[in-house]
Amino acid sequence: MYDEENYLQLSGIQHFQFCRRQWALIHIEQQWSENYLTTDGILKHKRAHDEGLMEKRGDLIIAHGMRINSAELGLSGQCDIVEFRKNENGITLHGYEDKWQVYPVEYKRGEEKTGDEDRLQLCAQAMCLEEMFVTSIPVGYLFYESTKRREKVELNGDLREVVKKISLQMHDYFRRGRTPVVKTSAKCRACSLKELCLPKLEKSPSVEKYIADHIGKKE
Repeated sequence: MYDEENYLQLSGIQHFQFCRRQWALIHIEQQWSENYLTTDGILKHKRAHDEGLMEKRGDLIIAHGMRINSAELGLSGQCDIVEFRKNENGITLHGYEDKWQVYPVEYKRGEEKTGDEDRLQLCAQAMCLEEMFVTSIPVGYLFYESTKRREKVELNGDLREVVKKISLQMHDYFRRGRTPVVKTSAKCRACSLKELCLPKLEKSPSVEKYIADHIGKKE
């Protein structure tokens, strides 16, 4: 169990899975750089993160921008959308009659990814909600802006184990203040931190070689 002062940002799950160096630059070194992709994503999240907004549509309650946390994972964050659907096997909600099943819904720009980073972030949200509401959440949803469709995600044991593993690794990196070295890949092209990450710097000659080359030429 973690104390609140040691909670890390839940959104880091996605960053860490995508690139550990990107995660460290953002969450340890506090560096950030916006490109078109991140700016566009922020704008599309604006309504979803209208914190505190609750809508009721028949047998559906929609909560926007719900704050969540998990002492077990040591994570805290905010859900884009949490849906509560009427279900006799669900939980009770203050101010509402009946019982309700909980479903996290995460909004993403672009299309469905080949990797699991979005699914892992969604699973981490579900695990926080399970701890907060003392319930079980077997399913969540990813909504992709470009395709205008939802992906149903089965929050199985494999995803949950990876979330636990990543959260432990994130806390270990953060405690040690460790930023991994550059490892270039195709992912770097769309990364908003590529200029700050400076992968070309890793290919630069050593200081000794630079001095030898330049001073030697002058002599």
